Order: sequence, then structure tokens, then C-alpha cells
Amino acid sequence: MRFQGWAMLLGLTAAALAGTSGCAAGSSPLKAPMLTPLALEAAPQPVVLQENHFQGDRSGRISEEDLRRVLAAPVFLEAGARIGVVQVTNRYDPDEDVPLQAVPAALSDGMEQAGLFEVSTEISTDWPSDRGISGLRELAARYRAEYLLLYRHRFVDRDWTNAWAWLYPTVVGAFFVPSQTIEVAGVMEATLFDVKTGTILYTVFERVHGRTNENVWQNDRKRRELKEELLVAAAGSLTDAVVGKARLLAAARPDAEPPAHEAEAPEGEGSEPEEPVETASDSV
Repeated sequence: MRFQGWAMLLGLTAAALAGTSGCAAGSSPLKAPMLTPLALEAAPQPVVLQENHFQGDRSGRISEEDLRRVLAAPVFLEAGARIGVVQVTNRYDPDEDVPLQAVPAALSDGMEQAGLFEVSTEISTDWPSDRGISGLRELAARYRAEYLLLYRHRFVDRDWTNAWAWLYPTVVGAFFVPSQTIEVAGVMEATLFDVKTGTILYTVFERVHGRTNENVWQNDRKRRELKEELLVAAAGSLTDAVVGKARLLAAARPDAEPPAHEAEAPEGEGSEPEEPVETASDSV
């Protein structure tokens, strides 16, 4: 009886395995269900903002219509124009002090040598004129200059007693050791002003900084000399930046010709390119 039971159990197991393998062989592989895309409407494109919705911003010196007209006009440098360089003070009033600074002369020479203007000249502020923008436009009319390059510089300074002060008890050292640190930082600014339209084409900033250790004698004079040295040292880099901006505006002129490409050397001549010349420049 025990043998018959085991035989029956083995037979049932073999039959079950045979049925399972038959079903697996006869059935087809499962396929992923195909879903029909939902008919969704395309999202609307965002509207480009064209108007100023801040009501408090509209109470200036220019109407909304004129503001849009100014912004829509092309910006470029007129051909055959004249430019004047004038030093200004706070709020861009003409500076009536004696023009001792050499920076305006460097700017005028740089603009003239660039060949972007018919004439570049420094402007004397001794001519009778109003203050502010109206006075600048009057001076430009006297010089018949379509553009004005407004130059000014501003400085902040501080000084303190450094570690050399430990020699003060020697009495003699208190008068001669460099116990006073003088530090100045400034910004040189050049702004190209379109006289006819009253608009500003660009502004260039050149930042300078200097520090020195001095004794206790005549520090006001030493501070002024440090500022003058910084201005003279940075005049070249400021001029280069101003001329570079002016070149971009001249290239945006509607009738400006594209820059001429260098002619390629004919085949067979085998000319070698010249090696670049390395130059050293001091930075402030």
C-alpha cells in the first residue's frame, strides 16, 4: 500500500509539470498595453512684458510715450562729429576750478588718435553758462561739439597709527618713523553724453587704490600726492576703455563698413607669420 501511494504521488506531480510546460509553450508573450494619448490643449505662450505696470514710476521728467521712443531708437556714433572733454563735479556741474588734472588731456588725445571723431578738444568752463545739463549743452554749442565726454573722480581716504607707534617712547622715533598709514580709494568716471538728444551713451569706471606708511609730518600733502599718482597711473587704462566703447558705437553705425579682413598670402610663397611681441604693463 505504501508503494502504491508513492507511485500515485509521483504520477500526479509529473502530470502537473507536463501541464505547466505545455501551457508555457503554447501561450504567447505578454505585450505592453497601448494607451491612446490624451488630447490635451497646448499651453499658451507667455505674453512678453512690454509696459511698466508700476504706476509710481511714471512721474519722472519724461513721458511714457517719449521713453518708448527713446528706447526704440538705434544707438550709434555719428560720423564726422566733434567731441569735447570737460571735467565736472557733483551732479555733473561744470568744474570751474583751475584745470590742473592731466586726465582730461589724456582722454582728449586718445579719442582724437582713435580717428573716431573729426576733432577732439578740451573744453574751458570759464565761458559764461548755466549750471547742470543746460550749462553743458551751452558749452557744447559754443565748441560746436555733438558729443561731450564728462570726466570726474571721487576719493575716500582714511589714516591710522600703525605698529611703528611702539617707538614713540623713544621721543626721537616719534617724529621720524613711518607710524602713520594713509589709504585712499577712488573712482575715475568718464561718460559720453549725446548733446543733441540729451542721452547718455555709456559710462566707464576705473577704480584705483593706494596705501603708504609715512611719518607724522605734512600728511595732507602726501595724501594729495598719492591721489595724483593714482590718477596719472590709471589715465591710460581709462582712455583705452573709453575708446573701446566708442569703437563699438561706431561699428553700430548704419552705414559703417564691415572690418576689412587681412589678405591671405598666395599659395607657394611660404611666408611665415610674425611672432607676437610681448609687452609688459603695470596695473594699478
